[in-house]
Amino acid sequence: MLMRERVLVAMSGGVDSSVAAAVLQEAGFEVLGVTLQLWGKDVCVGSGTRLCCSVRDALDARAVAKRLGIGHETLELVEAFRTHVIDYFIEGYRQGLTPNPCIACNDHIKFGALLAHAEARGVSLVATGHYARSEYDAARGRYTLQRAADPSKDQSYVLFNLTQTQLARARFPLGAMRKAEVRELARRLGLATADKPDSQDVCFVRDRNKNGFLRQAVQESQAPGPITDTDGKVLGTHAGLLGYTIGQREGLGIAAGRPLYVVAIDQPRNRLVVGSRDDLLRDALVAERMNWVSAPPPRQPLRAQAKIRSRHEPAAAWVHPAGEGAVTVQFDEPQPAVTPGQAVVLYDGDTVLGGGWIARDA
Repeated sequence: MLMRERVLVAMSGGVDSSVAAAVLQEAGFEVLGVTLQLWGKDVCVGSGTRLCCSVRDALDARAVAKRLGIGHETLELVEAFRTHVIDYFIEGYRQGLTPNPCIACNDHIKFGALLAHAEARGVSLVATGHYARSEYDAARGRYTLQRAADPSKDQSYVLFNLTQTQLARARFPLGAMRKAEVRELARRLGLATADKPDSQDVCFVRDRNKNGFLRQAVQESQAPGPITDTDGKVLGTHAGLLGYTIGQREGLGIAAGRPLYVVAIDQPRNRLVVGSRDDLLRDALVAERMNWVSAPPPRQPLRAQAKIRSRHEPAAAWVHPAGEGAVTVQFDEPQPAVTPGQAVVLYDGDTVLGGGWIARDA
């Protein structure tokens, strides 16, 4: 009797990971469900809003596993999540950057610690409910990362930093599916998560109150300072730079009679600079710590579509090598809100060539 290939599925208790497990089971894999415990019980119980990876989610994942007839376990990663995701998020804002915790979670937790756990269990593959695709390209001699079939749900942007080793062992069963198909399949299978709402972006921030979370986490006082326009004219006073991000419009506390956006965070002078939407436009950026996931690092300038945040429409650009692990991205048309700390991800059609971390505009 042939042994079925085993796959560890990260089951968050949502509909996507539930259906990912079901699809792999139908494809003939021996599926083992794992729910990641990322919170202490004091956080999971009694929260006014649902946090992902909570007690309720773990119970939902267990119910789905029982329905499918697959094994299920819980993997405690509280300290790893605190160190690699929450502390990274807090430190980024402390430095005046805009971090992306979803990318950090994928790098260190879902395709880091979970892959290590799979290896310890003797399991060769790990799967998630991400909307993305991956395949081996014999011509390139490497695995490639591709956009999902459903452009409205595509999550390839937050997976750009995967290594070839991680990508070779990763499976994305929902990559060819639309969200409506996922929910319909969940209903047909009688899964308890079929109509469960999607989780929020920053799963560890209650009530979407990012600034309240940061103020509580950062104990040192935040000094008030000036809010100025791009000419240096003082328009108001901020209570501390913590939590502001480039492109922000809401919460500035300025009555100017016209829309104003954060265009710069000047930490040395404790100054917040605001301006019009046109003031947000930038022709180019410099990215560092590049990861070329689907292609080797380029030696010559190349054409690509550059995405500078998860919901940004990719923009045509020239990509120029700029030293060890860095590139300059020159846009055909100026782009708004180039934000240090965020990622720029480069595409060739549906293929993710690679990406890196925005250091500054250029």
